[in-house]
Amino acid sequence: MKELEEIIEQRRKNLEAIRQMGIEPYPYRFEPSTCAQDILDKFSGIKPGEEVPEPEVSVAGRLISVRLHGKAGFAHVKDWSGQIQVYIRLDLLGEKGFELFRLIDLGDIIGVKGGIFKTRTGELTVMVKELTLLSKALRPMPEKWHGLKDIETRYRQRYLDLITNKKVTDTFAKRSRIIGLIREFLIQKGFQEVETPMMQPIPGGAAARPFITHHHALNLDLYLRVAPELYLKRLLIGGFERVFELNRNFRNEGISIKHNPEFTMLEVYQTFADYSDMMKLTEEMFAMLAEKITGSAKITYQGQEINLSPPWQRMTMYEAIKKYAGIDVQGKSPAELKKICREKNLEPDEWFTAGEAAGFIFEELVESKLIQPVFITDYPEDLSPLAKRKRGNPGLVERFEPYIFGREMGNAFSELNDPEDQRKRFMEQAKKREAGFELAQVMDEDFLSALEYGMPPAAGLGIGVDRLVMLLTDSASIRDVIFFPQLRPKSSEAHGSENTSEEEQE
Repeated sequence: MKELEEIIEQRRKNLEAIRQMGIEPYPYRFEPSTCAQDILDKFSGIKPGEEVPEPEVSVAGRLISVRLHGKAGFAHVKDWSGQIQVYIRLDLLGEKGFELFRLIDLGDIIGVKGGIFKTRTGELTVMVKELTLLSKALRPMPEKWHGLKDIETRYRQRYLDLITNKKVTDTFAKRSRIIGLIREFLIQKGFQEVETPMMQPIPGGAAARPFITHHHALNLDLYLRVAPELYLKRLLIGGFERVFELNRNFRNEGISIKHNPEFTMLEVYQTFADYSDMMKLTEEMFAMLAEKITGSAKITYQGQEINLSPPWQRMTMYEAIKKYAGIDVQGKSPAELKKICREKNLEPDEWFTAGEAAGFIFEELVESKLIQPVFITDYPEDLSPLAKRKRGNPGLVERFEPYIFGREMGNAFSELNDPEDQRKRFMEQAKKREAGFELAQVMDEDFLSALEYGMPPAAGLGIGVDRLVMLLTDSASIRDVIFFPQLRPKSSEAHGSENTSEEEQE
């Protein structure tokens, strides 16, 4: 700590010396004519020792290395695109410019202007004729540009992570591109992007614990949305036929490598369609994204080859349980299924219905084995209060979840549009809440009234965007694809490291 204080003190002295020279260390603007990578691309063909004095270029970035020898030296400047070498010489910069360079520290942001040449060792370089200090860094960069090693520091100080780890910058650039490609894909298919409320009077659309906030002017408790589903269905009732929303959802639940309390969801709704249409849309979109981002529908995730090419395998939940867990759950009572759970060293809740017990067995014994893309279909009705019953099998609903690498990637239904059936389902959920299941769906009278005006047959799809980005960037944790993930307060670190807590386990 003392060494750090001494470094900061010396940088403050350099800052004061720069001001004494009459130079503003935090100017208002600088206009780069190009970026580092463009220079490397445009002038790659010149020969070692060759100079291209015109046209001069101007580039700005962070100083990441310096090799100064007497009256000349080399340095590297890093911008958003990469890094470029610059050559500093007293006779080109003049006394004042060269003295400024001596007072500049690693991590400072500078702008340079000059011609291009290639050194005898073959490195493209800017021969600096003008030097501008754009921002003085008072703190040193971590680990001399070898990258942050401490995982927690990387997440808490993401700005340093981005500065020092190019792979991290590339991951977030890909995230941005993925979201743009999703928009482009859906708009080309006739979907309209919409926005629905982030604060809702009733937390509906998913079985999740909400965050509560308070509106003082209305003296009203509101909830950060757990899902936009019921509002998007209102838009279908109002006449929109194809809508999607890329939205932030908030669920007051645990933190793990797959979960963050604030996360990004894609929700898509299409009228006059059912869940089979959403399966086709899902596999087509995933394959397209893989090809655009990685160059192939076959990707490698955490050392495992994953083939996203359509068509994906289809398998019912009951079939998957029988295949991967060796249990035939169909037709068994809640008591029988809970007994099976205990025999498998699982701890079922006493209030489980048969469908909920089957879902619990699936989650605990089957999910992790679903490595290649598969649609798990036809869930028990009591797990899916917003989905239509399956044609020919009213105990099930027309629902699917796509699984890849043992992870649920989304959820989709043939949407329930019978207002009387929906009311009965909500009433069943209300009984569960009374019995102590706080995640049960809340009765939403306004939504029921809207359904009574008539909602067309429709299918809906939700995709976890963060997990999708994890897959396409080969990222092990959701925290690696969220700029600022939620972390424990530092004051609680004495009770255990974040990186080894139980919350971090799958």
